[in-house]
Amino acid sequence: MAQAGISANRLELLQIADAVAREKVIDRKIVIAAMEDAIQKAAKSRYGAENDIRCEIDPRTGETKLTRVIQVVETVENDSTQMTVKEAQRRKPDAKVGDELVENLPPLDFGRVAAQNAKQVIVQKVRDAERERQFSEYKDRIGEIANGTVKRVEYGNVIVDLGRAEGIIRRDEMIPRENVRLGDRIRSYIYDVRREQRGPQIFLSRAKPEFMSKLFAQEVPEVYDGIVKIVAVARDPGSRAKIAVTSKDKAIDPVGACVGMRGQRVQAVVAELQGEKVDIIQYPDKDDAATFVVNALAPAEVAKVVLDDDTNRIEVVVPESQLSLAIGRRGQNVRLASQLTGWDIDILTEQEESERRQKEFAERSTLFMEALDVDEVIAQLLATEGFETVQEVAFVDAGEIAHIEGFDEDTAAEIQARAREFLERQEAERDARRKELGVADDVGKVAGVTTAMLVAFGENDIKSVEDLAGATPDDLVGWTERKKEKDAEPVRHKGVLEGFEIDRKGAEEMIMAARIAAGWVTKEDLEKMKLEQEAAAAAAAAAAAAAAAGPATAGAAAKV
Repeated sequence: MAQAGISANRLELLQIADAVAREKVIDRKIVIAAMEDAIQKAAKSRYGAENDIRCEIDPRTGETKLTRVIQVVETVENDSTQMTVKEAQRRKPDAKVGDELVENLPPLDFGRVAAQNAKQVIVQKVRDAERERQFSEYKDRIGEIANGTVKRVEYGNVIVDLGRAEGIIRRDEMIPRENVRLGDRIRSYIYDVRREQRGPQIFLSRAKPEFMSKLFAQEVPEVYDGIVKIVAVARDPGSRAKIAVTSKDKAIDPVGACVGMRGQRVQAVVAELQGEKVDIIQYPDKDDAATFVVNALAPAEVAKVVLDDDTNRIEVVVPESQLSLAIGRRGQNVRLASQLTGWDIDILTEQEESERRQKEFAERSTLFMEALDVDEVIAQLLATEGFETVQEVAFVDAGEIAHIEGFDEDTAAEIQARAREFLERQEAERDARRKELGVADDVGKVAGVTTAMLVAFGENDIKSVEDLAGATPDDLVGWTERKKEKDAEPVRHKGVLEGFEIDRKGAEEMIMAARIAAGWVTKEDLEKMKLEQEAAAAAAAAAAAAAAAGPATAGAAAKV
């Protein structure tokens, strides 16, 4: 009878382990290990926590084995877990230092407290394993769409039951004015999975642009297969969105593929997004930024565009009748076009552009009249020929000036001489101003620094090479701050060299030259850093290419 009772208990132990493993979707071995830890903890409570007591459960029979382990050492520091070689050899003649003596202990009869403690250990271990399983499963699903059921709504945040885990859609990641109720089926985009004390947190979104991209991948087979590529997406969730697409196969129209027969495909996406209007835009084949911006501003018609690569701004000229359409309600159309293309877009009417050009022409003419001491006719001729600065007039090939109607070689030589004299006077005045501001001579020796820049430095408290070395590119060329609020306009923060012909790369090179001059780094250090960065970039590119090629190739790349 006793043997039958033991067998039943063993069988029950394994059945419990199997049931927990199935319910929590974790490995059976983890559950058995949790049981071993629980029994081990209970045994230590009975025999003494100072002892090294171990428990093993046979995964096939359910038999539980309790043992006490003693280490064989030369010098005993702990009587409970250690024994000298001499003492050990009394029990085991061939014992030597480093061996372990194992003593079998009788089966443990759990009391009420011990059983409760064991249960807590098992529950905690199983919970930890379940959390680890959830994290491992969902961290690999970042970037996918998850289907779930609304479990509850707390202060605008939606808790979604994903089946074997819970996710949260925070209020700002929901589509505005979208109402969800308990039990509703809902699709969302997994954008982050984090380990936290209360367990893995799965963050979902229905407002991110990536959610729309994934919806199109589900609805449009060409996108899923990679034939049609989604280049960029810009969204004003719940209101309007723009998506740029291109095709690897010239025989397939990417816009038509995304729209579908009678608009069925795009309508399926629009329905999921609560009626959000979607503009599907053709991305130019040759990365033509001007054409991309024109397409992005659709349905407005554009008369002309002017790109400025240095400031990443593009000026768009539209007919008066198209201005409101190009800007959109509350600036929505131009804002989405800017997000989609990555360009800061300035919209002007044809009349505004004409007035601005006339103003610029008048300003250039006045500049030439004052700087070159010439009459209005000559100044206007120079401006008409496209000269914008006195520097251009001073150092251009004399033949370009001599070929202007009414000019000859002598006139060209005289004009250039006056231009150079003006620049020399201007340079002297700037140098005097620089000294007055206390800017050190050494700053002017830094590569790329001009006298006009020295004055700007002095007016902004950059007076030594060390001051310039401690600056950042943002300090020099400024930066644009884009507000999180939907309707907020970006704020431009001016830099010390605002208005100078210097871009961010040039500012970085100037600062590094100042750091070399200040002795903060050496050219050799910079060359070493450059080589390391190039090597890291090459390794990253190789890994990315290998990952795209397949798991086997990726493994080979990782070994390299």
